[in-house]
Amino acid sequence: MKNLTVLISGASIAGPALAHWLTRYGCTVTVVERAPAVRPGGQAVDFKGATHRSVLDRMGILDDVLARQTGGQDQTIIDAAGKPRAVIPGEFTGGDIEIRRGDLAEILYAHSDCEYLFGDTITALTETADGVDVTFATAEPRRFDLVVGADGIHSNVRRLAFGPERDYVEYLGYHYALAELGEDVADGDAVMYNEPGRMTAVGGPKASAFFVFASPEPAYDRTDTARQRKLLADAYRGAGWRVPELIAKVPEAREFYLDSLSRVTIDRYSRGRVVLLGDAAYGNTLGGFGTGLALVGAYVLAGELLAAGGDHRVAFARYEEQFRGYAKISQRGSAGPFLAPPSPLRIKLRDWTFKSRFLLGLMLKATDRFATDIELKDYAPGS
Repeated sequence: MKNLTVLISGASIAGPALAHWLTRYGCTVTVVERAPAVRPGGQAVDFKGATHRSVLDRMGILDDVLARQTGGQDQTIIDAAGKPRAVIPGEFTGGDIEIRRGDLAEILYAHSDCEYLFGDTITALTETADGVDVTFATAEPRRFDLVVGADGIHSNVRRLAFGPERDYVEYLGYHYALAELGEDVADGDAVMYNEPGRMTAVGGPKASAFFVFASPEPAYDRTDTARQRKLLADAYRGAGWRVPELIAKVPEAREFYLDSLSRVTIDRYSRGRVVLLGDAAYGNTLGGFGTGLALVGAYVLAGELLAAGGDHRVAFARYEEQFRGYAKISQRGSAGPFLAPPSPLRIKLRDWTFKSRFLLGLMLKATDRFATDIELKDYAPGS
């Protein structure tokens, strides 16, 4: 595929993973990313089962990931007095391998030998008979054979090529926020506190403060961080435990991110020469499978392009055929009611599942089954 030029939008996880495979297979790849550099920090992400491990190994990054893994830590659910209610084991929250999202992004970036356009974004896509003419906010217009949207649930590529976000993204009734509030906040131990419709967690290898809360869908500018910080403060007004102390630090947080819990539903992953990958195609916020789906999806998409000799019509159809069944887990449920149950009774029932070895075992078996529910082809050249 040495003559195939591919533009990938998004330099978080799915984009650099796909770039790794496509450059290995001989494509000329460009990645465009709105942020000025690879974004650090973020919550820990995890991999589960033999399928995820196999993809990491085939990429040649398994040792690097293992060297920077956080080691999955138990999380204690507490009441307002700080008394333990239940313990979420590290194997549930961290899978088989857990690593901070920013560390994984750095590893993927280092293993993707291609051109990056940081601090830029796509403003228009015009497909022709032999390519896609792309206009950027900053860079000069260029033509590519294929364009990939690996730019998250709020995908710009999906909006430009498929239609407005409201047609594909369903709000699930909750928001989440990550705030780096300083090392003194965490106290080392990973703990989680609940009130009906609200969750606060600190400590462990994740961001120093993590919030999930039920909310009507508010209207706000996703670039207006001040408005988002106020939205979080308003949502936690009157909360107990250490929440007032944590919320008071949010205005000065070094890093802050807030977004909705939403699910992407789309009939087709591709349209012409444009294809979607990762959360842009099958995202479910905090669903627990997003990172694994992104890496496996990148492997399959690149492999099918290789197998089809760069014929995108054949490759995109095979990618969807191979992957849609595996990605169905992202269409199930919502993490919101689990992390921030809506009533005292639901909180008790959730806690009880972690006290029961039987129920916990069932949940762990289910996640393992979903994570391995695909047969990986060997796409290696000459195989």
